[in-house]
Formats: sequence, structure tokens, C-alpha cells
Amino acid sequence: MRRWRKKRRIFKSKVRIKAKKRVLKEEKITRGVSPLVEKYWLQRYDLFWRYDEGIKLDEEGWFSVTPEEIAVGHAQRCTGAGVVIDCFAGVGGNAIQFARVCDHVVAIDIDPEKVALAMNNAKVYGVEDHIDFIVGDFFQLAPSLKGDVLFLSPPWGGPSYKMTKKFTLDSLKPKDGHSLFQVAQKITPHIIMYLPRNVDLLEVEQLSWLSSPPLDIEIEGNTVRGHFKAITVYFGDAAITQLCLPQTLSGAACKVCI
Repeated sequence: MRRWRKKRRIFKSKVRIKAKKRVLKEEKITRGVSPLVEKYWLQRYDLFWRYDEGIKLDEEGWFSVTPEEIAVGHAQRCTGAGVVIDCFAGVGGNAIQFARVCDHVVAIDIDPEKVALAMNNAKVYGVEDHIDFIVGDFFQLAPSLKGDVLFLSPPWGGPSYKMTKKFTLDSLKPKDGHSLFQVAQKITPHIIMYLPRNVDLLEVEQLSWLSSPPLDIEIEGNTVRGHFKAITVYFGDAAITQLCLPQTLSGAACKVCI
């Protein structure tokens, strides 16, 4: 009995030592990463599962890119679509997934450094030939854009959005959500919006009223590894009317899947 207890203590000690070595290894690797980015770096394979093959991000990209599992879900809604326009492409997380299932993608970002990173990341996934990268302001380019689906993931204002009890559409950058949506629907009524998990859902539903007749709308909660991450809103044909129980919303079909 004593010998068994001694072996058990030795086994537990070895397990603790291995765990400590793993922690020290992670700490050593993350020393070159800023404190703001460190949390996201530890989740790097959730952001890009091919991260080790040459993926590059800037500091903002770490906390603004859509986790790959969620981006894949967005893309599946557009399978076979002609042209998808990613209006705030960032480092390319969503554009890459759209390019894998759609005919063509137009990826726009006002920051040339982010566009360069997105181009690099698209090459890692082998879809660079299916994406037109544009450095520019979406609002200035909008009158000349033509596409079948618009993807809107405007800046949320950084990680501090989590500190707000209810995130309003006025907090989106560079323009409020209502103005953004009005510009977007002039291009196509088939719109996907990626928003913070604490967004005001009543405001989101009201966006469908900006069209006449009101657009169909579906609100979806997004999780990664069981953690609630964000809200995706589908408008027009991007909404799946047969999912969830329909709710009356001033003439529009509304589905809430959270």
C-alpha cells in the first residue's frame, strides 16, 4: 500500500512538472507579443487553423478577425453566389472563406497594410486568384460597387466594446450602423452583418424596416468552443426563413437563433 501511494505521488509530481513546462513554453513564446494580443495569440488556431503555415496579422487584426469556424458558417450561406463584397476585409479571415465557396470576392479595406496581410493570408489558403483586393474607403467606393451579397463587419471600437452593457449601432466605426446599412442596401438587399454579442437586438431588427417592403431577417448567435462570441445578422435571401420560429416584425419575417 505504501509503495502504491509513493508511486502515485511520483506520477502526480511528473504530471505537474509537465504542465509547468508547457506553461513556461507558452510564456516564452508570447514574450514577443503585446499584452493586448497575448490572449488572442493563445487562440490563434481558432482564428486561422493554418496559422503555422505563414499567416500574418497586425495588432488590430488579432482582436478583429472573425474566428475561422464562424467565417466558414458565413461563407456557407453564400455557397454558389456570384460576387461577394467584404466591405471591411481587415486581414482577410472572411474573404478567404467566401473565396472557397463563391465565384468571386471583392475585399475592401482602407488600410494598405491590412490589405497586404490579407493578400498574404489568402495565398496561404490558395484562394488569392478568387479575390480582388482593393485599398479604399467603402463609403466612397459604394456607388460603383456591384455584387450579389454584401458582408459588413465594421470596426467595433476595439476590445473595450465588451465593457458596454448594450452595444448600440451608433458605436460602430467609421459611421453608425444605420448609415452603413442604408449605403449597403443600395448595392444589394442580401446583406450579412457581423456584430458584437452585446449588440442591441431591437436596433438590429429595426434595420430591416429601412427597406420597403421590410427585408427578411435572421439573427444568429455565434459560438466557438462553447463560448458566445458574436452575433451575425442575415438580411434578404441570406436569411434562412425555415430556421427557428418566425416572429412578426412589421411585415418582415424574423428569426432569432441565439
